[in-house]
Amino acid sequence: MKDVLDDFCVTEAPYWRETGDEVALFTAAWDARIPVMLKGPTGCGKTRFVEHMAWRLGRPLVTVACNEDMTASDLIGRYLLDADGTRWQDGPLTFAARHGAICYLDEVVEARQDTTVAIHPLTDDRRVLPLEKTGELLRAHPDFLMVISYNPGYQSLMKDLKQSTKQRFGAMDFTWPGPEVEIEIVAHESGVDADTARKLVEIGARSRNLKGHGLDEGVSTRMLIHAGRLIRGGIAPRAACSMALVHSITDDPDMRDALDAAVATWF
Repeated sequence: MKDVLDDFCVTEAPYWRETGDEVALFTAAWDARIPVMLKGPTGCGKTRFVEHMAWRLGRPLVTVACNEDMTASDLIGRYLLDADGTRWQDGPLTFAARHGAICYLDEVVEARQDTTVAIHPLTDDRRVLPLEKTGELLRAHPDFLMVISYNPGYQSLMKDLKQSTKQRFGAMDFTWPGPEVEIEIVAHESGVDADTARKLVEIGARSRNLKGHGLDEGVSTRMLIHAGRLIRGGIAPRAACSMALVHSITDDPDMRDALDAAVATWF
């Protein structure tokens, strides 16, 4: 019989290139059941890291892509109508807490603050979740862990976590890997040779220097991998970079010209 957690198990090892002590830190937080907060720019590997750690720890992973329309009921659960009347359906947070999965709230600041406070009872010493609609006080499974992530570069007064939320978590900062490591990652994930990966990484570095000078964010490692995959698939490098790096990150003509010049330098 199929286990309810089968669909959430990470069965193959997601590639992760360690750049420091992030694996040891996360493992220690897991052992102590300390909720974890990952902070870093878009596309730097936060989600891949969570997937890798779920595989390494042998725990199912329940991922929620947060958005401004998400309600507490979307996380906790609701009553649904079926042929026999009404039945309770656990939301992803409740499901993870009940069955001992890692619950990962991706880009948590996109959710409304009155929604994120629903995680508070699960992220302190109580480790409980009151289900007001059913009257159940759910005590979290011993293996349950809460993980959240967000990009501090996109924060504003309207989109930030409350201090009462932040102080429940241990925080880990992520950023772009160093050039040699990023070359290794791009080559491994896209299948291009090291020389092509090096050129893509140089273009990425140029774009990141434009952050705050016309770009909200530089080209991410994920975007470099996309460009590499296009090149590996037979697309000319300049066309691949135009599609994966330049046109996807900005609509400003001057910024496009600056990025196109960086691409032309290397290809």
